[in-house]
Amino acid sequence: MTVPAARQGEAAVTARTTTPVRTEPPVVEPAPTPGPRLGNTRLALLVGGLVVALLAGFGLGRLGAADQRPASGAPQAFASAGEPPAEGAAAADGHQHPPGTGAHTHPGDGNTGQQATGTTVSAAGYTLRPVLRTQPADEPADYRFRIVGPDGQAVTRFAVVHEKPLHLIVVGRDLSGFQHLHPSMADDGTWSVPLTLSRAGSYRVYADFSASTPEGRQVPLVLGVDHHVPGGYDPAGLPPPQPGTTAGPYTVSMTGTPTVGVTVPMDFTISRAGATGPVAPERYLGAYGHLVVVREGDLGYVHVHPEPEIVDGAVKFWLTAPSTGRYRAFLDFQVDGKVHTAEFTINLA
Repeated sequence: MTVPAARQGEAAVTARTTTPVRTEPPVVEPAPTPGPRLGNTRLALLVGGLVVALLAGFGLGRLGAADQRPASGAPQAFASAGEPPAEGAAAADGHQHPPGTGAHTHPGDGNTGQQATGTTVSAAGYTLRPVLRTQPADEPADYRFRIVGPDGQAVTRFAVVHEKPLHLIVVGRDLSGFQHLHPSMADDGTWSVPLTLSRAGSYRVYADFSASTPEGRQVPLVLGVDHHVPGGYDPAGLPPPQPGTTAGPYTVSMTGTPTVGVTVPMDFTISRAGATGPVAPERYLGAYGHLVVVREGDLGYVHVHPEPEIVDGAVKFWLTAPSTGRYRAFLDFQVDGKVHTAEFTINLA
């Protein structure tokens, strides 16, 4: 083995320390009396040197072994590349579930950022950019905006979800004045829709969409931005929770127990005076109902999973409440070709 020049001196010292060098004792003319004593002395020195060298080598070997021991608390076993994680290892929660899987919990639920969206204007590299942030009260306006992608350009490719490439939700910061709109997009990626806001105040506008990347991947997002109507503003108080409400000529009842961090069923039954049994809604945007739930305060937008069919005369959704607080639930349903919206307050103390 070649020893680098900078280390040759150290290597020589180590060799002298750890490896005994055997040399022939010099030939000495025997003396009548001291001769045997002198030979015994030299022999004792030689044996002692060998013992010291062996002990030193053993000690250095122990030190080398000690240097190879893992630090206290370090793992002793390692999985090779490509092996599955050990049982009980945590995994990222890319949780998706089909409707009707039953009440269950989501890993990480209770974190308000995991289930509520729409509180930011940008996410995953996409940004909602409105052309105007204000409009007069009770006057029709053309609300225009773009979705700008990670490359800084307007996105023009969207996946069709519930028969539309983009759903625009508008609601006041006091959770009144709900509207569910469907804008149209120009070739340059600018969306527009007629919007009338009857009352002064602050509103939240949500763009609910799935952008399609050049690689064909879909990126589902809900982005939100504030919108303002100048004038005197008297916020409406949130109505108390009630199991039933009216929407046009219909009475809608809500049953279920919303629970923080648990996905539970919420059933909505539609009835009408004089009718026998529940009223069956028609499919609207590919489903028997659409439910939007917004949290009071930060206006977090909660995604709700619907059942594809009517269940025991009710429209069933699966709701995961992300936190305690008060929420407003907006149910869109269609009967006889007309869309109605039923509104409920949910209070999770």
